[in-house]
Amino acid sequence: MEKQCTFLIFDDSVQRAEVDDLKAGLENSDVSVKISTMKKIVLLMMNGEQLGDLLMDVIKFVVPNEDKGLKKLLYLYLEAVEKRGRDGNLLLPMILICNMIRNDLNHPNEFVRGSALRFLSKIREKDILEPLVSSLRANLEHRHSYVRRNAVLAIYNTYKCFEDLMPDAPELIGEFIDGENDVSAKRNAFVMLCNCDQERAVQYQLGVIDTINSMGDIVQLVMLELIRKVCRQDPFQKSKYVRAVFNLQSSASNSVAFECASTLVSLSSAQTAVRTAVQAYCNLLSTHSDNNVKLIVLDKLKDLQQKHPEVLKTLIMDIIRGLSSPNIDIRKKVLDLVMELVSPGSIDEVIVVLKKEIAKTQHTDTEKAPEYRQMLIQAIHNCVIKFPEIAGNVVHVLIDFLDDSNATSASDVVLFLREVVETYPKLRELVVNKLVEYFPTMKVAKVYRVALWILSEYCRTEAEIKAAYDVVKQSIGSVPFIDENTLEAAINTAAAEHKHASPAVLADGTYASQSGIGANLQIGKDEPPSLRNLLIGGDFYVAAVTASSLAKLIMRISSLSGTSGELVNQWSAEVIAIICSIVKLGNYGITPNKMDDDCTERLWVCLMMLSDPYNTQMQEIWNEKCRDSYTQLLVEKQKTLTEEQQESKEETKKFKAHADDLISFRQLRGKGAIITEIEDEDALDLSRATGAAEEEDFGSRLKRVTQLTGLSDAVYAEAVVTVHDYDIVLDVLVINQLNEHLNNLCLELSTVGDLKLCERPQTYALAPHAQLNIRANIKVSSTETGIIYGNIVYDLGQGSGSDSNARDAQNMVILNDIHIDIMDYITPAHCSLLQFRQMWAEFEWENKVAVNTSITDPVKYLRHVVSCTNMQCLTHIDDDSGDCGFLAANLYAKSIFGEDALVNVSIEKQRDGTLSGNLRIRSKTQGIALSLGDKITLKQKSIETSKA
Repeated sequence: MEKQCTFLIFDDSVQRAEVDDLKAGLENSDVSVKISTMKKIVLLMMNGEQLGDLLMDVIKFVVPNEDKGLKKLLYLYLEAVEKRGRDGNLLLPMILICNMIRNDLNHPNEFVRGSALRFLSKIREKDILEPLVSSLRANLEHRHSYVRRNAVLAIYNTYKCFEDLMPDAPELIGEFIDGENDVSAKRNAFVMLCNCDQERAVQYQLGVIDTINSMGDIVQLVMLELIRKVCRQDPFQKSKYVRAVFNLQSSASNSVAFECASTLVSLSSAQTAVRTAVQAYCNLLSTHSDNNVKLIVLDKLKDLQQKHPEVLKTLIMDIIRGLSSPNIDIRKKVLDLVMELVSPGSIDEVIVVLKKEIAKTQHTDTEKAPEYRQMLIQAIHNCVIKFPEIAGNVVHVLIDFLDDSNATSASDVVLFLREVVETYPKLRELVVNKLVEYFPTMKVAKVYRVALWILSEYCRTEAEIKAAYDVVKQSIGSVPFIDENTLEAAINTAAAEHKHASPAVLADGTYASQSGIGANLQIGKDEPPSLRNLLIGGDFYVAAVTASSLAKLIMRISSLSGTSGELVNQWSAEVIAIICSIVKLGNYGITPNKMDDDCTERLWVCLMMLSDPYNTQMQEIWNEKCRDSYTQLLVEKQKTLTEEQQESKEETKKFKAHADDLISFRQLRGKGAIITEIEDEDALDLSRATGAAEEEDFGSRLKRVTQLTGLSDAVYAEAVVTVHDYDIVLDVLVINQLNEHLNNLCLELSTVGDLKLCERPQTYALAPHAQLNIRANIKVSSTETGIIYGNIVYDLGQGSGSDSNARDAQNMVILNDIHIDIMDYITPAHCSLLQFRQMWAEFEWENKVAVNTSITDPVKYLRHVVSCTNMQCLTHIDDDSGDCGFLAANLYAKSIFGEDALVNVSIEKQRDGTLSGNLRIRSKTQGIALSLGDKITLKQKSIETSKA
């Protein structure tokens, strides 16, 4: 049987002390020394030290002292000390303690009485409680409420543990609660009646049900708990209590309002009750100061949204007021909930609020303002996808953020505009004009790329094409980017340094060649980014997009009737000069990085196009086919969205219960039965926390059995490993295979990694061939592969002293290691491509795993990696796309601790049919990157070996 623990104190700073030193401290006449010694004794006992030998010294030197602080420490010591001997009988010194407690129960000081009563409310020793029953009764009539409230708890503990000592306790407390005015004492008395005599508690509750509003909040909370308990047992009693719960909804206590809302939802599914509960939750969301409470409230609203979506849709404006919180996590949850509840009737009001919130972010300089702005932009984008008719109302607001310094926000805006100009032809002129206006002030490379593509595809009139061409040319500036003297000097310097270049050792231990090229072209940190600076800085992807966009504009204006050939020739010559300057920048090593082959090829294609801008076949390909491809992409995207919405509708239409389903009787059901709507939520949460809500069969449990010792060992042990979120539970079966008794048997465990044992090991006695079940709890603090190791030590029941050394060597059994799989903590998750790229750039830990597998199909290999790592594939892979020798995909997962795991898969099929490539893993912490890499290395060989 496990020892009882009534309080916990954690303090690693206390150092182990000798018993003689502690005795000397107790014998000291100075009260402050006694107090510090008692504190050290209590802390050492909480850390597992056995200091029961000090009991007589405590009785001799501490009990006679009248100091109040020392008296409190004395009772804490008595709570923790072992009160019975090995034979199970009460220790003789405890008789002296009984006399001391009796004197304290009659002490004139109310604090001393209360401390004694508090001690009696926590012990389960019948021999101590029995002679003190009369004193407990007398303290119910004490003048001070502190004594009375603790007297009720002491009587409750006595009746609960030993009913024969006070058989009339419920009747006594029933009379006491009628005349008691103190809120705490009345609450304690009502709690006892609820647990010991529920019928008497219900009678009292029905008698005062009209005056519950005037009682204290702690009494109201207990009243609500009893209401849920009674209605769970007898649903026909709900009508008696619904009105009282509605009345309590207006309580000034936030705790009572929260419990009232939960009780209303459990008692009734009527729209009036649900609406009242949602209003209470919304009020807490907008007024409560504790962010943890707000997160809990949002979880409650999320659950209600699954059951009563129509009710929550009518109160969406109350929910959206939660955006007033400065916490970014709360705002994210509110926006996610609002996006699910928004409807055609409320979309206009929601958009108005989102516009106001975006405007606020422009005038605040908080750290999370750019992230919040990005969330709002994404929310508006989602609203436009659901309700296309509002696009015209939000374009004016979002387009002002094209020059935002936050790359993600500006990228979201420009991608949104790209969809708008294709989907809504009426808004094309507005978007194109705004892009021309904001083009010189843009700061992000991706925004430039998308904006250039939009201008080249949707500028139709001659005026629009000229305006777009002029603003792009103005942003590029004069060419060439460097003069001939600077270019020649840079080439000579590069050649000279190449001869004398010596390798430099980097921070990671690798070698790199030193070069001073490009020193004359460094851009100042204070200089704002522009298109010209991006080109000089070596962003040749932007350079290729710029060249192709200018070429498109020339081909587009050449196709218009009435355009002079002189203008087309002039623009062609200017663009050719720009392209040649870019090629010089990239190929002569003047920029920080050299131009890649893809960009070079793209620039040469543009030059070939400009040599004949009137070619009708090229005009058709560049001016029409490119946009047709994007149109097809949007069609596929909308089709996928429609299919997902249809699937979600079909999920909601599924029957939750059929007419011929079995009826579950709570009194007859097991632990795994279905819980009804009026089930006590606290009990449900407890069952979820302990894992009892998920019943498993015997076969699945056998799969998790790990053998810890050999069959020929003196002690056989095996463990069932259960991973439940942040906890690991080891159910260890220990069998004594000897013909002797084993004394002081102890299971000693240790861990490697971010694992921590929750309790100290206990000792057991085991009869010959008997078995014992030991449960060990381990806390997990991060996503990392952990190892649990240890041994079993024991003493034999008998043996001679001559072979004691041999017996000592035999009295330990070393256990096999238990490896905790990282896959138990990782779950598939989804994020946008922009979020993936942002996290990829931020995360510093990378683990590169080479592809080494017998699988020959790239798609099949990708599916295999996804299944082995519990990750979500963010890249759409079509199994029917045909045979392709290349594959690139992004995988994403999230751990239960909120850690992100990113994987980029790049595979190439060789001529001999084998696969080659790399899997790059990135994360914020080292542990998840290394553990995930080890898992992939182990499982990637083939499908057969992973199953084995």
